Amino acid sequence: MAVPSNSGFRIDPERDLDLAREFMAAPAGLHSPNLQRLLRAMRGGPLEGKHALLTTRPGREWTLIRLSGSRDVPPEVLEDRVFDDRDEAERVVFRLRWKEHTGRDLEL
Repeated sequence: MAVPSNSGFRIDPERDLDLAREFMAAPAGLHSPNLQRLLRAMRGGPLEGKHALLTTRPGREWTLIRLSGSRDVPPEVLEDRVFDDRDEAERVVFRLRWKEHTGRDLEL
């Protein structure tokens, strides 16, 4: 089931494929205004269950986590998902959030 954005922007899995391609090409690059709007929609909203990255070795290693949504409950650390390339880690989080928002896998 697709997750509505608190910004009012709804991600369209067909219309927004070009924006997904733009992100995948340069996760840490300068993003177009439309991609920035899409990223705000993905990053906004409730924290509970949201995938994110935890820096486990500064500048060298990132681990996928799932946020609890509560300050009193630590995130779930997905230890089988450790990355030594930040761009690749960001792509994985983007794909997971894409599916959460659209209900579909990102197929480029």
